[in-house]
Amino acid sequence: MDVRVTNVRKEFDRFPALHDVSLDIVSGELIALLGPSGSGKTTLLRLIAGLEVPTSGRVFFGNTDASEWSVQQRNIGFVFQHYALFRHMSILENVSFGLKVRPRSTRPPAGEIRRRALELLDLVQLSGLEKRYPNQLSGGQRQRVALARALAIEPAVLLLDEPFGALDAQVRRELRKWLREMHDRTGHTTVFVTHDQEEALELSDRLCVMSQGKIEQVGDPDTIYDTPGSPFVFGFIGESSQLPVTTAGGELRFDGQSIGLPADANAPANARLFFRPHDVDLVDSGPSLLGTVTASRRVGGTRRVELALDGGHHAEIDLPFDHAAIESSRIAFRPRRWQLFAAS
Repeated sequence: MDVRVTNVRKEFDRFPALHDVSLDIVSGELIALLGPSGSGKTTLLRLIAGLEVPTSGRVFFGNTDASEWSVQQRNIGFVFQHYALFRHMSILENVSFGLKVRPRSTRPPAGEIRRRALELLDLVQLSGLEKRYPNQLSGGQRQRVALARALAIEPAVLLLDEPFGALDAQVRRELRKWLREMHDRTGHTTVFVTHDQEEALELSDRLCVMSQGKIEQVGDPDTIYDTPGSPFVFGFIGESSQLPVTTAGGELRFDGQSIGLPADANAPANARLFFRPHDVDLVDSGPSLLGTVTASRRVGGTRRVELALDGGHHAEIDLPFDHAAIESSRIAFRPRRWQLFAAS
Protein backbone atom coordinates (compact mmCIF):
# COMPACT_ATOMS: atom_id res chain seq x y z
CA MET A 1 0.00 0.00 0.00
CA ASP A 2 1.38 3.39 -1.04
CA VAL A 3 0.99 6.15 1.55
CA ARG A 4 1.15 9.82 0.62
CA VAL A 5 1.26 12.71 3.07
CA THR A 6 0.59 16.02 1.33
CA ASN A 7 1.22 19.48 2.80
CA VAL A 8 0.24 18.39 6.30
CA ARG A 9 0.24 20.84 9.17
CA LYS A 10 -0.62 19.77 12.70
CA GLU A 11 -1.20 22.15 15.61
CA PHE A 12 -1.76 21.39 19.29
CA ASP A 13 -3.34 24.38 21.08
CA ARG A 14 -2.01 26.58 18.25
CA PHE A 15 1.48 25.14 18.65
CA PRO A 16 2.65 23.78 15.27
CA ALA A 17 4.06 20.27 15.65
CA LEU A 18 4.32 19.77 11.87
CA HIS A 19 4.92 22.46 9.25
CA ASP A 20 3.70 21.71 5.71
CA VAL A 21 5.09 18.15 5.63
CA SER A 22 4.90 16.06 2.45
CA LEU A 23 6.17 12.49 2.17
CA ASP A 24 5.60 9.67 -0.33
CA ILE A 25 5.96 6.14 1.04
CA VAL A 26 6.28 3.40 -1.56
CA SER A 27 4.37 0.15 -1.18
CA GLY A 28 6.55 -2.54 0.39
CA GLU A 29 9.33 -0.28 1.61
CA LEU A 30 10.63 0.08 5.14
CA ILE A 31 11.07 3.77 5.92
CA ALA A 32 12.45 5.27 9.13
CA LEU A 33 11.28 8.56 10.63
CA LEU A 34 14.43 9.75 12.37
CA GLY A 35 15.02 12.81 14.49
CA PRO A 36 15.58 14.16 18.00
CA SER A 37 12.83 14.51 20.59
CA GLY A 38 10.30 17.12 19.50
CA SER A 39 11.12 16.83 15.80
CA GLY A 40 7.57 15.73 14.91
CA LYS A 41 8.30 12.13 13.92
CA THR A 42 5.78 10.52 16.30
CA THR A 43 3.13 13.09 15.36
CA LEU A 44 3.63 12.19 11.70
CA LEU A 45 3.32 8.49 12.52
CA ARG A 46 0.09 9.12 14.46
CA LEU A 47 -1.32 11.10 11.52
CA ILE A 48 -0.62 8.19 9.18
CA ALA A 49 -2.28 5.88 11.70
CA GLY A 50 -5.39 8.00 12.07
CA LEU A 51 -4.76 8.64 15.76
CA GLU A 52 -4.49 12.35 14.92
CA VAL A 53 -6.32 14.45 12.33
CA PRO A 54 -4.30 17.02 10.35
CA THR A 55 -5.01 20.69 10.96
CA SER A 56 -4.54 21.07 7.21
CA GLY A 57 -3.28 18.87 4.40
CA ARG A 58 -4.25 15.35 3.37
CA VAL A 59 -3.21 11.73 3.92
CA PHE A 60 -3.74 9.26 1.06
CA PHE A 61 -3.74 5.47 1.14
CA GLY A 62 -3.16 4.48 -2.45
CA ASN A 63 -5.13 7.01 -4.49
CA THR A 64 -7.84 7.39 -1.84
CA ASP A 65 -8.03 10.34 0.55
CA ALA A 66 -7.93 8.67 3.98
CA SER A 67 -7.61 11.86 6.02
CA GLU A 68 -10.98 11.33 7.71
CA TRP A 69 -10.73 7.56 8.04
CA SER A 70 -10.65 5.90 11.45
CA VAL A 71 -7.79 3.64 12.56
CA GLN A 72 -9.96 0.60 11.81
CA GLN A 73 -10.75 1.80 8.29
CA ARG A 74 -7.05 2.25 7.57
CA ASN A 75 -6.28 -1.32 8.68
CA ILE A 76 -3.11 -0.37 10.56
CA GLY A 77 -0.84 -2.74 12.46
CA PHE A 78 0.89 -1.20 15.51
CA VAL A 79 4.00 -2.12 17.49
CA PHE A 80 4.87 0.17 20.39
CA GLN A 81 7.94 0.48 22.59
CA HIS A 82 6.21 -1.06 25.61
CA TYR A 83 4.75 -4.22 24.06
CA ALA A 84 1.11 -3.50 25.17
CA LEU A 85 0.40 -7.23 25.46
CA PHE A 86 -2.59 -8.54 27.41
CA ARG A 87 -1.06 -10.02 30.54
CA HIS A 88 -4.04 -12.29 31.30
CA MET A 89 -3.93 -13.86 27.83
CA SER A 90 -1.61 -16.56 26.55
CA ILE A 91 0.76 -15.77 23.71
CA LEU A 92 -1.55 -17.52 21.24
CA GLU A 93 -4.55 -15.54 22.53
CA ASN A 94 -2.61 -12.29 22.23
CA VAL A 95 -1.74 -12.95 18.60
CA SER A 96 -5.30 -14.07 17.80
CA PHE A 97 -6.99 -11.12 19.49
CA GLY A 98 -7.20 -8.75 16.51
CA LEU A 99 -8.93 -11.41 14.41
CA LYS A 100 -11.34 -12.52 17.15
CA VAL A 101 -12.72 -8.99 17.69
CA ARG A 102 -13.43 -8.37 14.01
CA PRO A 103 -17.08 -7.90 13.01
CA ARG A 104 -18.75 -11.25 12.42
CA SER A 105 -18.94 -10.59 8.67
CA THR A 106 -15.13 -10.40 8.32
CA ARG A 107 -14.08 -12.68 11.19
CA PRO A 108 -12.37 -15.91 10.08
CA PRO A 109 -13.53 -19.24 11.55
CA ALA A 110 -11.95 -20.19 14.88
CA GLY A 111 -9.83 -22.90 13.26
CA GLU A 112 -8.48 -20.45 10.69
CA ILE A 113 -7.64 -17.91 13.40
CA ARG A 114 -5.67 -20.53 15.33
CA ARG A 115 -3.85 -21.71 12.20
CA ARG A 116 -2.86 -18.16 11.23
CA ALA A 117 -1.70 -17.32 14.77
CA LEU A 118 0.47 -20.44 14.95
CA GLU A 119 1.98 -19.62 11.54
CA LEU A 120 2.88 -16.15 12.74
CA LEU A 121 4.46 -17.48 15.94
CA ASP A 122 6.58 -19.71 13.73
CA LEU A 123 7.46 -16.68 11.56
CA VAL A 124 8.67 -14.72 14.60
CA GLN A 125 10.56 -17.78 15.87
CA LEU A 126 8.38 -18.45 18.92
CA SER A 127 6.92 -21.84 17.99
CA GLY A 128 6.21 -23.97 21.07
CA LEU A 129 5.64 -20.97 23.36
CA GLU A 130 1.99 -20.36 22.46
CA LYS A 131 0.70 -21.48 25.89
CA ARG A 132 2.98 -19.17 27.86
CA TYR A 133 2.01 -15.76 29.21
CA PRO A 134 3.82 -12.45 28.61
CA ASN A 135 5.48 -12.45 32.06
CA GLN A 136 7.12 -15.76 31.17
CA LEU A 137 8.96 -14.26 28.17
CA SER A 138 12.02 -12.05 27.79
CA GLY A 139 11.68 -8.49 26.54
CA GLY A 140 12.84 -9.45 23.07
CA GLN A 141 10.37 -12.32 22.89
CA ARG A 142 7.51 -10.07 24.01
CA GLN A 143 8.31 -7.61 21.25
CA ARG A 144 8.19 -10.45 18.74
CA VAL A 145 4.74 -11.38 20.05
CA ALA A 146 3.65 -7.75 19.64
CA LEU A 147 4.83 -7.84 16.03
CA ALA A 148 3.07 -11.14 15.34
CA ARG A 149 -0.16 -9.68 16.78
CA ALA A 150 0.18 -6.63 14.51
CA LEU A 151 0.73 -8.85 11.46
CA ALA A 152 -2.21 -11.13 12.28
CA ILE A 153 -4.78 -8.65 10.98
CA GLU A 154 -2.95 -8.52 7.62
CA PRO A 155 -2.44 -4.75 7.87
CA ALA A 156 -2.24 -2.42 4.89
CA VAL A 157 0.53 -0.55 6.71
CA LEU A 158 2.68 -1.58 9.67
CA LEU A 159 3.69 1.20 12.09
CA LEU A 160 6.41 0.81 14.72
CA ASP A 161 7.01 3.50 17.36
CA GLU A 162 10.46 3.12 18.96
CA PRO A 163 9.90 -0.67 18.88
CA PHE A 164 13.23 -1.60 20.50
CA GLY A 165 13.63 1.38 22.83
CA ALA A 166 13.02 -0.59 26.02
CA LEU A 167 15.53 -3.35 25.22
CA ASP A 168 19.22 -3.64 25.99
CA ALA A 169 21.83 -3.01 23.30
CA GLN A 170 22.60 -6.63 22.41
CA VAL A 171 18.92 -7.60 22.09
CA ARG A 172 18.29 -4.48 19.99
CA ARG A 173 21.02 -5.50 17.55
CA GLU A 174 19.62 -9.02 17.26
CA LEU A 175 16.06 -7.83 16.73
CA ARG A 176 17.10 -5.26 14.13
CA LYS A 177 18.64 -7.97 11.98
CA TRP A 178 15.65 -10.22 12.52
CA LEU A 179 13.12 -7.48 11.67
CA ARG A 180 14.93 -6.63 8.43
CA GLU A 181 14.92 -10.28 7.39
CA MET A 182 11.25 -10.67 8.30
CA HIS A 183 10.29 -7.53 6.40
CA ASP A 184 12.03 -8.86 3.30
CA ARG A 185 9.93 -12.05 3.62
CA THR A 186 6.55 -10.40 4.23
CA GLY A 187 6.87 -7.22 2.15
CA HIS A 188 4.61 -5.03 4.31
CA THR A 189 4.73 -1.27 3.89
CA THR A 190 6.45 -0.39 7.16
CA VAL A 191 7.07 2.95 8.87
CA PHE A 192 9.06 3.07 12.08
CA VAL A 193 10.00 5.91 14.39
CA THR A 194 13.40 6.02 16.04
CA HIS A 195 15.98 8.46 17.38
CA ASP A 196 18.70 5.80 17.02
CA GLN A 197 20.82 6.62 13.95
CA GLU A 198 22.48 3.21 13.83
CA GLU A 199 19.09 1.52 13.93
CA ALA A 200 17.72 3.68 11.11
CA LEU A 201 20.79 3.28 8.89
CA GLU A 202 20.91 -0.49 9.35
CA LEU A 203 17.19 -1.24 8.98
CA SER A 204 15.60 1.12 6.51
CA ASP A 205 15.30 1.31 2.75
CA ARG A 206 14.97 5.09 3.15
CA LEU A 207 15.31 7.58 5.98
CA CYS A 208 13.18 10.65 6.58
CA VAL A 209 15.25 12.95 8.80
CA MET A 210 13.12 15.45 10.74
CA SER A 211 13.82 18.54 12.83
CA GLN A 212 11.49 21.06 14.48
CA GLY A 213 8.40 19.78 12.70
CA LYS A 214 9.94 19.76 9.23
CA ILE A 215 11.53 17.19 6.95
CA GLU A 216 15.21 17.98 6.46
CA GLN A 217 16.05 15.23 3.97
CA VAL A 218 14.69 11.96 2.59
CA GLY A 219 16.96 9.37 0.99
CA ASP A 220 18.55 5.95 1.21
CA PRO A 221 21.04 5.37 4.06
CA ASP A 222 24.13 5.86 1.87
CA THR A 223 22.86 9.18 0.50
CA ILE A 224 21.88 10.50 3.92
CA TYR A 225 25.21 9.55 5.48
CA ASP A 226 27.56 10.42 2.61
CA THR A 227 25.88 13.54 1.20
CA PRO A 228 23.80 15.20 3.93
CA GLY A 229 21.59 17.95 2.56
CA SER A 230 21.88 20.40 5.46
CA PRO A 231 24.11 21.25 8.43
CA PHE A 232 21.50 19.66 10.73
CA VAL A 233 21.58 16.32 8.89
CA PHE A 234 25.39 16.29 8.80
CA GLY A 235 25.56 17.00 12.51
CA PHE A 236 22.79 14.61 13.50
CA ILE A 237 23.69 11.57 11.38
CA GLY A 238 26.94 10.03 12.54
CA GLU A 239 29.71 12.01 14.20
CA SER A 240 31.26 15.11 12.72
CA SER A 241 33.27 18.25 13.31
CA GLN A 242 32.67 21.68 11.84
CA LEU A 243 34.94 24.67 11.43
CA PRO A 244 34.38 28.21 10.11
CA VAL A 245 36.25 28.78 6.86
CA THR A 246 36.52 31.39 4.13
CA THR A 247 37.05 30.95 0.41
CA ALA A 248 39.61 32.94 -1.53
CA GLY A 249 41.64 32.25 -4.65
CA GLY A 250 39.92 28.91 -5.26
CA GLU A 251 40.88 27.44 -1.87
CA LEU A 252 39.59 27.14 1.68
CA ARG A 253 41.16 29.06 4.53
CA PHE A 254 40.88 28.56 8.27
CA ASP A 255 41.95 31.38 10.55
CA GLY A 256 43.31 33.16 7.48
CA GLN A 257 45.60 30.29 6.44
CA SER A 258 45.22 27.88 3.52
CA ILE A 259 44.33 24.34 4.56
CA GLY A 260 45.04 22.68 1.21
CA LEU A 261 41.43 22.11 0.15
CA PRO A 262 39.95 23.50 -3.08
CA ALA A 263 36.87 25.71 -3.24
CA ASP A 264 34.76 25.80 -6.40
CA ALA A 265 33.48 29.01 -7.92
CA ASN A 266 30.04 28.61 -6.30
CA ALA A 267 31.36 28.17 -2.76
CA PRO A 268 30.13 30.85 -0.30
CA ALA A 269 32.71 33.38 0.86
CA ASN A 270 31.97 32.51 4.49
CA ALA A 271 31.17 28.89 5.13
CA ARG A 272 31.27 26.04 7.60
CA LEU A 273 33.41 23.03 6.79
CA PHE A 274 31.91 19.69 7.91
CA PHE A 275 33.85 16.42 8.03
CA ARG A 276 33.72 13.09 9.84
CA PRO A 277 36.46 11.79 12.18
CA HIS A 278 37.33 8.85 9.91
CA ASP A 279 37.49 10.94 6.73
CA VAL A 280 40.85 12.63 7.36
CA ASP A 281 44.47 12.13 6.32
CA LEU A 282 47.51 13.02 8.40
CA VAL A 283 49.82 15.53 6.69
CA ASP A 284 53.61 15.73 6.92
CA SER A 285 54.01 18.99 5.02
CA GLY A 286 52.09 21.64 3.13
CA PRO A 287 48.86 23.48 3.99
CA SER A 288 46.74 21.69 6.57
CA LEU A 289 44.76 22.03 9.78
CA LEU A 290 46.88 21.92 12.91
CA GLY A 291 45.58 20.91 16.32
CA THR A 292 46.85 20.13 19.80
CA VAL A 293 45.81 16.82 21.35
CA THR A 294 43.63 17.42 24.41
CA ALA A 295 42.26 13.89 24.92
CA SER A 296 42.00 10.51 23.25
CA ARG A 297 39.91 7.40 23.79
CA ARG A 298 39.40 4.03 22.19
CA VAL A 299 36.49 3.69 19.75
CA GLY A 300 36.40 0.10 18.49
CA GLY A 301 39.64 -0.58 16.64
CA THR A 302 40.63 3.08 16.37
CA ARG A 303 41.70 5.93 18.61
CA ARG A 304 39.40 8.98 18.70
CA VAL A 305 41.54 12.08 19.25
CA GLU A 306 40.19 15.45 20.39
CA LEU A 307 42.10 18.43 19.06
CA ALA A 308 42.15 22.10 20.03
CA LEU A 309 42.62 24.38 17.01
CA ASP A 310 43.28 28.11 16.76
CA GLY A 311 40.51 30.50 17.70
CA GLY A 312 39.06 28.25 20.39
CA HIS A 313 37.74 25.70 17.87
CA HIS A 314 37.78 21.93 18.32
CA ALA A 315 37.73 18.86 16.08
CA GLU A 316 37.82 15.09 16.44
CA ILE A 317 39.73 12.69 14.20
CA ASP A 318 40.25 8.93 14.15
CA LEU A 319 43.76 7.47 14.16
CA PRO A 320 45.06 3.89 14.13
CA PHE A 321 44.86 2.53 17.64
CA ASP A 322 48.65 2.16 17.91
CA HIS A 323 49.24 5.81 16.95
CA ALA A 324 51.08 7.70 19.69
CA ALA A 325 48.62 10.56 20.19
CA ILE A 326 50.31 12.06 23.24
CA GLU A 327 48.44 14.82 25.05
CA SER A 328 49.73 18.30 24.10
CA SER A 329 51.37 16.94 20.95
CA ARG A 330 50.58 18.60 17.62
CA ILE A 331 48.85 16.84 14.71
CA ALA A 332 48.51 18.17 11.17
CA PHE A 333 45.60 16.77 9.16
CA ARG A 334 43.40 17.46 6.20
CA PRO A 335 39.83 16.23 5.55
CA ARG A 336 39.68 13.64 2.78
CA ARG A 337 35.91 14.04 2.34
CA TRP A 338 34.01 17.11 3.39
CA GLN A 339 31.05 19.37 2.70
CA LEU A 340 30.59 23.12 2.79
CA PHE A 341 27.49 24.93 3.95
CA ALA A 342 26.96 28.68 4.01
CA ALA A 343 27.88 30.19 7.35
CA SER A 344 24.39 31.64 7.82
